[in-house]
Amino acid sequence: MRRFLTDRARRAVAASLRGATRPAAPSPAPAAALSRPSPSAPSAMAAYMARAMSTSAAGTPPVSLDTINPKVLEFKYAVRGEIVTHAQNLEQELHKNPESLPFDEILYCNIGNPHSLGQQPVTFFREVLSLCDHPALLDKSETHALYSSDAIERAWQILEKIPGRATGAYSHSQGVKGLRDEIAAGIAARDGFHASGDNIFLTDGASPAVHMMMQLLIRSEKDGILCPLPQYPLYSASIALHGGSFVCSYFLDEETGWGLEVDELKKQVDEARSKGITVRALVVINPGNPTGQVLAEENQKKIVEFCKNEGLVLLADEVYQENIYVEDKQFHSFKKIARSMGYTDDDLPLVSFQSVSKGYYGECGKRGGYMEVTGFNADVREQIYKVASVNLCSNISGQILSSLIMNPPKVGDESYESFMVERDGIISSLARRAKALEEAFNSLEGITCNKAEGAMYLFPRLHLPQKAIGAAQAAGAAPDAYYALRLLQATGIVVVPGSGFGQAPGTYHFRCTILPQEDKIPAIISRFKEFHEKFMDEFRDVSRDEAPTGATIESGGD
Repeated sequence: MRRFLTDRARRAVAASLRGATRPAAPSPAPAAALSRPSPSAPSAMAAYMARAMSTSAAGTPPVSLDTINPKVLEFKYAVRGEIVTHAQNLEQELHKNPESLPFDEILYCNIGNPHSLGQQPVTFFREVLSLCDHPALLDKSETHALYSSDAIERAWQILEKIPGRATGAYSHSQGVKGLRDEIAAGIAARDGFHASGDNIFLTDGASPAVHMMMQLLIRSEKDGILCPLPQYPLYSASIALHGGSFVCSYFLDEETGWGLEVDELKKQVDEARSKGITVRALVVINPGNPTGQVLAEENQKKIVEFCKNEGLVLLADEVYQENIYVEDKQFHSFKKIARSMGYTDDDLPLVSFQSVSKGYYGECGKRGGYMEVTGFNADVREQIYKVASVNLCSNISGQILSSLIMNPPKVGDESYESFMVERDGIISSLARRAKALEEAFNSLEGITCNKAEGAMYLFPRLHLPQKAIGAAQAAGAAPDAYYALRLLQATGIVVVPGSGFGQAPGTYHFRCTILPQEDKIPAIISRFKEFHEKFMDEFRDVSRDEAPTGATIESGGD
């Protein structure tokens, strides 16, 4: 069949080429006839193939940077950008020649990928997953000696909810109904307000859910999504990819611990509208990425009120809801805040995102997540479902894991005590790592770092000497990217330049995860300090007094 179609296409191309040598028709076709092709005209496919063959014959590839979707060229994703690519090349070099570099391993502090840096999976979750993927184990007597009784029971319950008990089969495009109901029950228990499984869309991590909402909301470049700066570059990338406008971005206030000011939101919305941009939605990341702040409840209320008054969809990125490291802050979902203010589905369209990749579980590779969609009319919900249907369904293991993180072992379950030891151990260790890195950064000349209240990152500010800024410019690099590259080449530590997240003009930062195992943190701090001190000495402006620790020594730009 393939050969037949190829021969047929070649004949069509040949026919179209022969047709080009025939004399032109004596008179033009009537205007009405131009709306449909003549039966004798070569097909559009044949004409396209002729052009493609002609282009290839000329030596130009049929696909090049000039011919791909320009929106793909436009967006950037710094978390896995050029510095990470360079790190991977260095890692290959280390494998070939371990003595070739001034370090013995690459430390990937660029991305929130806990298991890759040594974090162990939560036992209960993996027990249930393994039993669901291999149900034959449930019938073996040895299983009861190897698995906890509540993991066995939970696996049976989950399999009963999956049609055919088949984790290798497609599910409903929103996800398995029973698992969605279980997630909704977990949301209701967390917030104290009703949740429905019909509002849950299970996805392969939170990122596809974000893309789905951008597809729904963005009609043209005249539609804008209000995003924070600094921001996780998924948002700027997805807005660009789907043809929207990123001009309406609001700056978080570094001086107040990356606070979100509603006055700044109003200013940016008004400015965007003055340029003819229709602002469709507000993105809020809480806890913050890359900034690590946790919003206060009163601040959240003001944000909800703002979205209500301005007619905006509230897109709440809440994937770090389990990652809270300070006693005076706690996570409140935006849905809980809105319901506590008396707002119903009729008052505020709200989408909240959750993922199995973060929290204390860190199951990035399992690709599980969901969005809870409330406040949309039934006809719009049908369109969201249609978008979900194009992808058929998310993977079943990720769906199961999403249900497990929202319904972990409870008091009285066999696994409860061991589960709590694992969970609390991970969170408390992350808190210690965050504090150690924060204190180390703040002890260094030319670096200031806000407290990590949550999430998995620190976002220190670099107060670079003017000579370093000049060296970066001469190298054709952003100053923070230049610093990050030098750090990688000297220490093997991979961080992400702040310019990849957006930052206030004249400021420079980098994002560093707190995820390397706790016993490696002292060595990372030692390597970092040694590099930073040498870097500052190399570019020190000898004409100026030495700046105190944590203070700026640059000659301008702040």
